[in-house]
Amino acid sequence: MNKENKQMKKNIAVVAGGYSSEYEISLGSANFIMDKLPKDKYNPFLVVISKEEWKAVVNNNEFTINRSDFSFTDNNSKTVKFDTAYIIIHGNPGENGKIQAYFDLLNIPYTTGGQLSSAITFDKFICKSYLKDHHINTAKSLLIKRDYEINPKDITAKLGLPVFVKPNNGGSSFGVTKVKRTEDILPAIEKAFDEDDEVIIEEFIDGKEFTCGVIDLGNEIITLPVTEIISKNEFFDYEAKYNPELADEITPANIPAVVSKNCQKISENIYKLLNCKGIVRVDYLYADNQFFFMEINTVPGMSPNSIIPKQLDAEKLDVSDILSKVVENAGYNL
Repeated sequence: MNKENKQMKKNIAVVAGGYSSEYEISLGSANFIMDKLPKDKYNPFLVVISKEEWKAVVNNNEFTINRSDFSFTDNNSKTVKFDTAYIIIHGNPGENGKIQAYFDLLNIPYTTGGQLSSAITFDKFICKSYLKDHHINTAKSLLIKRDYEINPKDITAKLGLPVFVKPNNGGSSFGVTKVKRTEDILPAIEKAFDEDDEVIIEEFIDGKEFTCGVIDLGNEIITLPVTEIISKNEFFDYEAKYNPELADEITPANIPAVVSKNCQKISENIYKLLNCKGIVRVDYLYADNQFFFMEINTVPGMSPNSIIPKQLDAEKLDVSDILSKVVENAGYNL
């Protein structure tokens, strides 16, 4: 009986690493997921992707992934194939649709939205433009490309000061600058260009920052308790995001129930509009009694100190049970 149960377990590739500055953060999230996936139902394997190599890591042994079918051969000459890919790559290629397209071609189910959904959500300017057409509040913004002629005075005339200058395609806070003076706009753009070939410049909204998790469990979509983020830095930058001493994350947020429910309702609406799957987190600024969409994290952090696990805990939801449901609801989008 035990042998039969073992054979019926699904092989899950927990796909981590990636090509972005959040490589190590992704590995931390992967270790959490590896630990929390129910071992009576799944055989989780850590698969680490970098520009140099794709490898499965098993008991400190490394095996090269065969990219033609996403399998590997172990020391006993046994070929291991995967039933599902749990994508936990923050940034490229985990959030921009590239790895999703790869798994689509191989008919391997995965835990995020599809290639098109991922491509749209990863491009901040396109995502905001799309949601704005569906009556979601967003900050005014401009898109800058490398070959554009840039006039800082034109930018401040349209957006005012301060402004946020960010890489347009990116899942992290690298390359983000809050600019208070016109003469600092060009250096901030160059800094963002170190991370991406496109830069988005957004007007500053003086408000409080909130974030809300949303999960598709297959038979229902649930929204998690809203978290307020209070950064001790100028804004919630990369340093504040990963140093608990530099930001307070209050879950559930100390806001009226009607405001919290409104945030959850907007978040679920955004999730559906963007055709998301799995676990996502939607970030907002709240000003003038309105939520302004900032960005969506389609592969949010899942380490013990990350926001989503804290929101699950506040809702008294079991992480292992949620991860199991996410895996069972995995699919592909041919």
